Amino acid sequence: MSLLRSPAPDRTVASLQQARAALRRGDVAGCAQLADAALRVNAALPEAHFLLAMALAETGRINAALPAVERAVSLARNNAEYAAQRARLLILLRREGEARAAADHAARCPTDDPLVLDTIGCTYARLGDHGAAVPLFERAVAAVPDNITFRFNLASSYGFFGRINDAEAQYEAMLAHDPGNGRAHLGLAGLRRQKAEQNHTARLETAIDKQPDPVERLRIHYAAAKEYEDLGRHEDVFRHLSTANAAHRKRLGFAMDGDERNAAALRKAFADPGYFAGESTLPDAPIFVVGMPRTGTTLVDRILAAHPQVESAGELQAMPLALKRLSQSPSRMVLDPETIAGVRSAHPEDLGRAYLDRARQHAGGDAPIFVDKFPLNFLYAGHIARALPNARIVCLRRHPLDAVWSNYKNLFATTSPYYGWSYDLVDAARYYALFDGLIALWRDLFPGRVLELGYETLIADQEGETRRLLDHCHLPWDEACLSFHTASGAVATPSAQQVRRPLNADSVQRWRHYEAHLAPARAWLEQAGIACD
Repeated sequence: MSLLRSPAPDRTVASLQQARAALRRGDVAGCAQLADAALRVNAALPEAHFLLAMALAETGRINAALPAVERAVSLARNNAEYAAQRARLLILLRREGEARAAADHAARCPTDDPLVLDTIGCTYARLGDHGAAVPLFERAVAAVPDNITFRFNLASSYGFFGRINDAEAQYEAMLAHDPGNGRAHLGLAGLRRQKAEQNHTARLETAIDKQPDPVERLRIHYAAAKEYEDLGRHEDVFRHLSTANAAHRKRLGFAMDGDERNAAALRKAFADPGYFAGESTLPDAPIFVVGMPRTGTTLVDRILAAHPQVESAGELQAMPLALKRLSQSPSRMVLDPETIAGVRSAHPEDLGRAYLDRARQHAGGDAPIFVDKFPLNFLYAGHIARALPNARIVCLRRHPLDAVWSNYKNLFATTSPYYGWSYDLVDAARYYALFDGLIALWRDLFPGRVLELGYETLIADQEGETRRLLDHCHLPWDEACLSFHTASGAVATPSAQQVRRPLNADSVQRWRHYEAHLAPARAWLEQAGIACD
């Protein structure tokens, strides 16, 4: 515990110790009351400001918590815990530039506290700087080997860098402590291609039967599906996915209406000549790689990042958040019809500047040319085209049924409202149709701005399509782009292990193994005019 060096009454010290204890046991109100009482005795107690901040943060009042933790940091500049929590709150408020400065400050403060080390590491990870995060996670795990959360953070980071054996050791250590840990099972399954003589399917089947938690069971089902697909046992794959996805979709209560309203609102907005009008003069030329998730966006990101003039900034939320803030809409959703309408009178250059301010706070985003590979930026392509006239937009296209299947078998963030369509094959088909229609809209409105790159064509003609990609991005030819898989940088997506291998056709036409199960999705797509031959 860190108190101001000047003497404080014994009862105040005891009160702050009680406040810490209250916070640990979840008595947030008690913690806040004790911290507030201490501040009435002495307003210069950093520990009291800090505990009050943590109590406010626990109740979701992040904006109110930040000034309190900043006061604590100003009173105790070398306290790593206070600095680390300030960085965490800034990340929660999406103030990435300030969060990086706060994390750098925290990392310079002397500490061996594993929770503090993990907190700083998580801030760096959220900023895309996994290289800075790894040594902090390693120190946290070394200090508390039994902490599963610390091990998971370290294992994930190892996986992003292709350190398969190191990641595997961490996941196995997690399972030694908690045999039903779904994150560990799923992470382990994704590290390498499983073989008939060496896999985890028997252990996974046992873990599912014994796991009462529905979300953990969901993750184990996905792990089993991945391993069975490696083994070519396609009916077992579908058995696990259909069971898991139907239950999770029901828990989410998902309906496609929201996504379809957004698409309709975008069409209506861009049909209005006065919508988001005005000329942007920004010279910046970021590259946006967009498309349906799981259609090759990570592959193209790695190809571009292999070019000596380009850096990858990963999957940024910078454009959605910049547009949301510019719209001033009070709704809780990042994108909805109200938000789309809210930027009607906004100037495109203001959005471009707001986007760049956010993007350049992330690792890689400070490069002269960087790649933002958030796939769902296809929803924002019209705004991007007007806000950043020199930006290059690359849209990945993939066989509709491979796109549907690949999303159905990939577990996104379990509580995310943006991927609810991925838990049902027909919903995924409807989302594909939504995507296809919006790309057609951008093609008509902004001819030449969006390069549509076929995943299958790229596989079949790597050099020819890579040349076409670089030409669109106004980049000179470089042979390094053909050996993208040798790059050592972090890849923080589900495709991390795939893109560390040379280009291959393993994922082409994979949908045919599940053709019977995909029949309803195929029928829906063909009725919508989308060919599936």
